[in-house]
Amino acid sequence: MESSEQKARLMGILAFVQLALLIVPYVILDQGMKTEYLTTAAGMSATIKTAIFLLFGTATVTMAIAITAYPVFRKQSQQWTILFLAISVVWFVMQCLDNAFILSMLSLSRRYVENAGANADLYNLLAAQTRSTRIWVHYTELLVFDLWFALFYSILLRFRLVPRWISLIGLLAVVLHLVAIPLPMFIGYPATQPLGASLAVSHLLVGGWLLAKGFPETRHIGDA
Repeated sequence: MESSEQKARLMGILAFVQLALLIVPYVILDQGMKTEYLTTAAGMSATIKTAIFLLFGTATVTMAIAITAYPVFRKQSQQWTILFLAISVVWFVMQCLDNAFILSMLSLSRRYVENAGANADLYNLLAAQTRSTRIWVHYTELLVFDLWFALFYSILLRFRLVPRWISLIGLLAVVLHLVAIPLPMFIGYPATQPLGASLAVSHLLVGGWLLAKGFPETRHIGDA
């Protein structure tokens, strides 16, 4: 069986990859998903499709973390492990939905450009509705995203799989991300994007610790 040290290192590597895939696609999607996307997205088709590919990678890596963690977490609590696996599946599904709406926006833009702007009023109406739906799907996904991180850090804290100060920083980062980005959207206030970067710091800490130190060997975690 794979040793706990190997599992920890793999989870550390996956955490770094997950973090990169949570940042890069949204950066390159930014211009193509703005309010005026109807006229601009078609010209960014390759860029948007690349972002979609990376976002599918994000969801896949998230599932890979859950699968890798399964035998480790299961030794601590079957219930927590099943819950973590379940929220990982929900994240995967929500990311697929978000991707579908992004591709729908791209398709609408391409048709608008192909028709040389004919029926502009109809296209503008469809564009606004499609973008609005995508925004709500995306922010709902961000709530799932925060729940996933909160559960991940809580498991690490509850069973002392990393130093407590690292998992506590992670939980604080989740709270900051929640109140800075998704929560304001649902209560009608502007988001504070810079605070969302707190999760990047906490995930770097967790990934670096797992890669360098692994899980506590004295507890023989994951060796069976």
